[in-house]
Amino acid sequence: MANVTRFVGLDVHAKLIAVAVADGGRDGEVRSHGTMPNDPEAIRRLIKRLQSDGHKLRVCYEAGPTGFGLYWQLTAMGIDCTVVAPTLIPQKPGERVKTDRLDAIKLARCHRAGELTSVWVPDKEHEELRDLVRSRDGVRKHLLAARHQLAKFLLKHAVRSPEGVRSWTSRHLAWLRTVHFDSAGLDHIFQDHFNEVDHQSSRLRLAEAAIDEAIKAGPPEMSEMVAALQMLRGVAKTTAAALVAEIGCFSRFDGADKLMSYVGVVPSEYSTGGPAKRSQGGITKQGNGHVRRLVTESAWNYRFQPITNARMKACEKGVDPKLLPELKRISSDAQQRLCGRYRHLLLCGKNKHVTVTAVGRELLGFVWAIGVTVEQNYKNSSKAN
Repeated sequence: MANVTRFVGLDVHAKLIAVAVADGGRDGEVRSHGTMPNDPEAIRRLIKRLQSDGHKLRVCYEAGPTGFGLYWQLTAMGIDCTVVAPTLIPQKPGERVKTDRLDAIKLARCHRAGELTSVWVPDKEHEELRDLVRSRDGVRKHLLAARHQLAKFLLKHAVRSPEGVRSWTSRHLAWLRTVHFDSAGLDHIFQDHFNEVDHQSSRLRLAEAAIDEAIKAGPPEMSEMVAALQMLRGVAKTTAAALVAEIGCFSRFDGADKLMSYVGVVPSEYSTGGPAKRSQGGITKQGNGHVRRLVTESAWNYRFQPITNARMKACEKGVDPKLLPELKRISSDAQQRLCGRYRHLLLCGKNKHVTVTAVGRELLGFVWAIGVTVEQNYKNSSKAN
């Protein structure tokens, strides 16, 4: 029985893990092993028991709210572990019964058949940065909601800011501090809304400072990658950090088109009956929605004439001088290509939002090019050392 592979499916929850095992081979038995507590010692005992006959284990479980602690524990024990994408697990239309036991059995069977799609598992530095970036994104949404509440409250009571004062600038905030209502109740509501705006603004500043510290404390490759991506127009530090945290290893994609597909910015398609029946629709919106939103927001900057602003120049100091000519070339090509693409699509009568989505898709290609260039440079440097 030595060297026979067993495929183990784990349906992981906060307190319990349902376990199923599929023996190797097309007709190998698939059976449930019951449940166990979700704690490291119980997992260690399970692995030891399943390996008792000299079997080689290949374990899988779904990505979810329990994180990647189980993956790190299993890989540290030398176990082949895969974290799979839940939305891409094969599903039969007629299935109407869902239990932990059946889910574990399905994972084991599909893992044996090679029908599961794995997700990229970040290391602890990337996971920390990703948590910070997503936390900052949540704070930004709370701040936007608080500003909307305050603005609509002032609009309702016909309170207008002075002429020429733009909303949420320092002058606008200074004016808000002078606003008072005759009614104590209305004044209380106004102060409550204003204090919430001020509180969320403080949280946002703290979140951005924490992101800066995480980049500095992370591996040198991470900080250089963040600096290199900022050489693209429309990609500031927070956006660059989010791209690095969400995508992680750019080289895991064979080409820019694979990254575009991963982010869900490629056209959907429904084509059957031969080449003449090809039909394409809107973007698939599959995969990483955070990255999709970021590149779409950044793409709006390419409606302007190509320039190299002060922020882009300042970021050149953070990259390897050997890479600087190549990165500057990619950045320049991106501006020329994407600005021309934006104007061409508008002249063809495309909607602005459709145009920006198309530009964002191509921007992702330049992001991939910079990411792979930086990673390849570090790989070559490591080999040289």
